[in-house]
Amino acid sequence: MTETHALPDRRARLRAFVRLKLEARMLRGVLILALIGIAALGFGWWHRAHAVEQVPLGRGVAGVDPAIAAAERPVRQLRPTPMETLRSIGRSMGMGKASHYGPGLAGNPTASGEIFNPRKLTAAHRTLPLGSRVRVINPRNGQSVVVRINDRGPFVAGRVIDLSTAAARRIGLMQQGVGRVELRLLIGESV
Repeated sequence: MTETHALPDRRARLRAFVRLKLEARMLRGVLILALIGIAALGFGWWHRAHAVEQVPLGRGVAGVDPAIAAAERPVRQLRPTPMETLRSIGRSMGMGKASHYGPGLAGNPTASGEIFNPRKLTAAHRTLPLGSRVRVINPRNGQSVVVRINDRGPFVAGRVIDLSTAAARRIGLMQQGVGRVELRLLIGESV
């Protein structure tokens, strides 16, 4: 016996055709919506990268180019650089008289064990830990210098710090020999 399959009638064929057409339209619609969504996201990212930043200015707003704004923003660093630390104000240690010791002692060992060089920015202090950094400010002219404590002294009554020749020259103490200065201990120094 042979089985014969009956062909679908015209109505069934029309229903199948309409169903396929609807599925094709739906698929086309989903693809178009997906492409529109991807384009919108891409435009949003592009616009955010190239948009002018609005900042308040008086009663209105002003536009700032994001490249300029990004260049002016400080970069966050995990540790401050040595120069940033040296620029810090530090803890005030008060005022006192400073003197300088120079070429006559060049080549002698200091309390820290290094050889004294009058061209380096170093100083002697009675109590500060060796290796400490101190900003020495001359109040007469406003000049300042950062020195590293590498020796003990001064051992003259009334003086608080002995500066190397280079340090004394930087703040204008070479002419006077002895002068009143302000000391500021720099904290958080990485030596």
